Amino acid sequence: MKRHLVIATAAAAAVLAVGTVTAVAVGGSGSGGGAPAAAPAAGNGRQDTEDLREARAARVTAPQAAAAALKAVPGRVSGLDLDRDRPGLVWDVDVLGKDGRWHEITLDARTARVLDQSTDEENDDDHGRGRAALDTARTDAAGIARTAAAGHGTVTSVELDDDHRAQAVWEVETITKDGMEHKLLADPRTGALRTAPTHDAYDDEDGDD
Repeated sequence: MKRHLVIATAAAAAVLAVGTVTAVAVGGSGSGGGAPAAAPAAGNGRQDTEDLREARAARVTAPQAAAAALKAVPGRVSGLDLDRDRPGLVWDVDVLGKDGRWHEITLDARTARVLDQSTDEENDDDHGRGRAALDTARTDAAGIARTAAAGHGTVTSVELDDDHRAQAVWEVETITKDGMEHKLLADPRTGALRTAPTHDAYDDEDGDD
């Protein structure tokens, strides 16, 4: 008789435990008993609320920033970066001008107005590799940004990277509406996109001294 009582008690405890877990799963989505929070997007993303606020505040997209920079300095864009700087929210754009020099252009991220412009003399190996990478690329930063934005969120950075790989590649950073950042790689010849490997997704930030 005692044995049956022990078994019945254990079974009741198991039912209660399952009911508790179910209640937590349904009711643990935050205040108000609303729908459960969405699962994080698959891929190499990480959440960044500050970057999400910047992406929402920007009125100028990455392709529009590239076009505005090329109006100021005709040439080819090698990099775009959305950043909160001293003038406010800006796009920093790197252009290899038709004059053969490297230009750094700062644009207002709300109006596309040029705020600052400077020339960077080509005096190191990085500029030489960047020039060679642009010469062989069949795609441009604006086109890559448009492709990435079509299915991966708001583009916050595009850069033709030739420092860490045998072949140059466009590195694209995006942020989705849930605040998740993602890093993509694009073939500079075909424009084909792929997700960056997880270990490679944020090497720049993690490797800083």
